[in-house]
Amino acid sequence: MTTSTALPATRRRPTEAQLGAPYAEALSAFAETDWLRLNVPGHSAAPQRFGALAGLVGTAPLALDVPPLLDGIDLGPGSPLDRALVLAAEAWGARRTWFLTNGASQGNRMATLVSRALGETLVVQRSVHSSVIDGLVFSGQKAAFVQPSVDASLGIAHGITADDLAATLAAHPDAAAAYVVTPSYFGAVADVPALVEVAHRAGVPLIVDQAWGAHFGFHPALPANALAQGADIVISSTHKLGGSLTQSAMLHLADGPFADVLEPLVDRVFRLTQSTSASSLLLASLDTARQTLVNEAGAISASVDAAGNMRAAVHATGRFSVVSDDFGRFADIAAADPLRVAINTRSGGISGHEARWQLMKHHRILVEVATDAAIVAVVGAGSAPDAERFAQALHALPDDLVHSAEPLRLRLPDPGPVRMTTRDAFLSPSRAVPAAQAVGRISADTLAAYPPGIPNVLPGEVITPELVDFLHRTVAAPTGHVRGAADPDLATFRVVDTPAHS
Repeated sequence: MTTSTALPATRRRPTEAQLGAPYAEALSAFAETDWLRLNVPGHSAAPQRFGALAGLVGTAPLALDVPPLLDGIDLGPGSPLDRALVLAAEAWGARRTWFLTNGASQGNRMATLVSRALGETLVVQRSVHSSVIDGLVFSGQKAAFVQPSVDASLGIAHGITADDLAATLAAHPDAAAAYVVTPSYFGAVADVPALVEVAHRAGVPLIVDQAWGAHFGFHPALPANALAQGADIVISSTHKLGGSLTQSAMLHLADGPFADVLEPLVDRVFRLTQSTSASSLLLASLDTARQTLVNEAGAISASVDAAGNMRAAVHATGRFSVVSDDFGRFADIAAADPLRVAINTRSGGISGHEARWQLMKHHRILVEVATDAAIVAVVGAGSAPDAERFAQALHALPDDLVHSAEPLRLRLPDPGPVRMTTRDAFLSPSRAVPAAQAVGRISADTLAAYPPGIPNVLPGEVITPELVDFLHRTVAAPTGHVRGAADPDLATFRVVDTPAHS
């Protein structure tokens, strides 16, 4: 397993324009002007009148919060926003880039809707984010799933192999596209060139949910981004590790064999899904995130070092283990994201959920996600957290909170049989029934243990006893949550109201 050092063209030869942030700079200049604002937003950038809001976010965000369609900011060809989009496409090596203000979830829904124009069936990695399944509800497509590899000892899913993708594509000649996820929540990076080769050989584009890899390709220690490896559409959740504000993201279109067909489709679907009142703050943060990633490799070096120090501190005592140390035994994993620190906490006598809660309550340390067996800490590209503080808190955790009398049940439940398409099941008449009565019925909802938000049951699939048990254990955990649940405790499940059960 290796970490690629391939970089986008602009990281090897950055243009002078990459030093600036045209949209953010134009927005700042606008905010410094003494305007009499008689337009939306309703706070009118008047902190003296909206003291509670100004006290919450500060006065500067109010001045920067402007509506769309302003001359000198985003109106007309060649506007600062247009120039910012061109620079982002150049930075990531795209033919064209779209700024998203509804997160990578918007990008996933867009890509799914676009694929509907290409065919009846979307070939999808089963461990995609639930927003891809939401997209299937919108598109009405059939889905053919490729099962990821699973670390049974930790109960976590990784990626898919090129051979498995090829087999599923061969079984579905009506495939519209192939949809994969890399890196995973735990930092496992797929062999994207091999997946591209398989998809293109089957005559379909490869769509990559690279939500967790917005920083890829901007430093020699980081893996290459999926565009540089031949992917056709890449969804980038820039706010995750790329340094923009929460809910901001990008969708990149490669200048590849499908670009001429895909570009007008993406543009139309973008207008369908993007708010007509897109946040200027989010857009500006995307512009500055690109500027920082391109120009501040030294800051990313500090991030890589900090994450490495965190892993070294875990190794030093031998109490816990690092999840990525075991990646080599999985055929689908080609590299690891060095900015992800995933730790097997059960090996140190404490569940992941309990470790996350203890770190937050007693040490004021927030980690990204917890499972029954592990926690995942992330280091944003450009940040440099205190590795020693993290290590001290981690090793101070109690070591007697795993009850070995009850065998571990970390295996992810297998999906139930498919009885209806995702769209048909979601839009069918439905009812909420007690959990015990839901077994054997067709789910009307997408249910996903969150985070990471990977669907465990989809609309149209049969609800199994194993699934009910798994999700109940999830919501019983200190930080457990099931996205899409009919109620917080999951006492009920929403099922299709079929004639046999009416």
